[in-house]
Amino acid sequence: MTTLRRTPLAAVHESLGASFTDFAGWNMPVRYSSDLAEHHAVRKNAGIFDLSHMGEISVSGPDAGKALDYALAGNLSAVGQGRAKYSLMLTEDGGVVDDLVTYHLPDGDYLVVANAANAETDLAEFTTRCANFDVTVSDESAQTALVAVQGPKAVDIVLAALAKADTTLNPEEVRDVKYYRCLTGQLDGSRVLVARTGYTGEDGYELYVAAEAAEHLWNLLTDAGGDDLTPCGLACRDTLRLEAGMPLYGHELGTDIHPSQAGLGRVVSFKKEGDFVGRSALENREATDERVLVGLAGEGRRAGRAGYPVMNEGQEVGSITSGALSPTLGHPIAMAFVDPDVAEVGTSLSVDVRGKALDVTVVELPFYKRS
Repeated sequence: MTTLRRTPLAAVHESLGASFTDFAGWNMPVRYSSDLAEHHAVRKNAGIFDLSHMGEISVSGPDAGKALDYALAGNLSAVGQGRAKYSLMLTEDGGVVDDLVTYHLPDGDYLVVANAANAETDLAEFTTRCANFDVTVSDESAQTALVAVQGPKAVDIVLAALAKADTTLNPEEVRDVKYYRCLTGQLDGSRVLVARTGYTGEDGYELYVAAEAAEHLWNLLTDAGGDDLTPCGLACRDTLRLEAGMPLYGHELGTDIHPSQAGLGRVVSFKKEGDFVGRSALENREATDERVLVGLAGEGRRAGRAGYPVMNEGQEVGSITSGALSPTLGHPIAMAFVDPDVAEVGTSLSVDVRGKALDVTVVELPFYKRS
């Protein structure tokens, strides 16, 4: 029997009465109260998430930028210090190994954040791909905890927490840090990285600290947030990211999916100098009739789920990758790969939900944008 890995905050989740699930080999909180209550808390106030299962890979040294340019599809060497970039790791054939966020830290090193299910694969790939560059690749995952605070009140809560701490972080700089930027400093004796990327469609922060400082950070934030800050599990995180139209690896992304199919062609930088893994395959791809990712919206209360067929006049034209009854919008939503000739916004299709056809319409992504 495989023993599930535990995050540094496992005891905190147990004390809060969380329900747990096996996620990529980790024992993760899936909910504390109810999926709907936690979802609405993030949209209306703020939620706090333990994301310490994510992988953190450090890439440092004189050639770090060049090495990442080769290893990933984005132009990482052009990312200024204190900034972050969303990018893709590709196979030689141009499929997606993982989608990643890379921080160019203020000290010049790079920190790559990998999906939990792919962290070991990504580490091995970085080690291989960076072998001919003057860099050091190291796995920082076990030593790192990641806590995210997301929602309309996230900024006020994080600033209130900093006011109670001994920190070198400037509150005004934290308040004003822009999207896909980051700051570093000390927080009650522990190094902290404060970032603003998000995965819920709401404003907020990600805070990276040493694993041994995780409980202190969690308690600092929850004390500052009071009733406005709700512990949230993976279930509501999934409906939040679906409403925001954000892809999930293994659903909208995979080694058999090319970036352009998933609407991520813009993430691939063909303008940067030099080769990168997957470049030749993507440049030499011929126009095909491969299915493309779209948003689907329906009516009523029944929602299509991953794997359900998408139909057009009795013919299967696609398959749902993620679907749910949207807690915010009140109607069914889904992302699906469909044939390109039915991918235009406004196209009427149906979803086969256990033998019953439910009408849906192709809509623009994301489904939800904060005001």
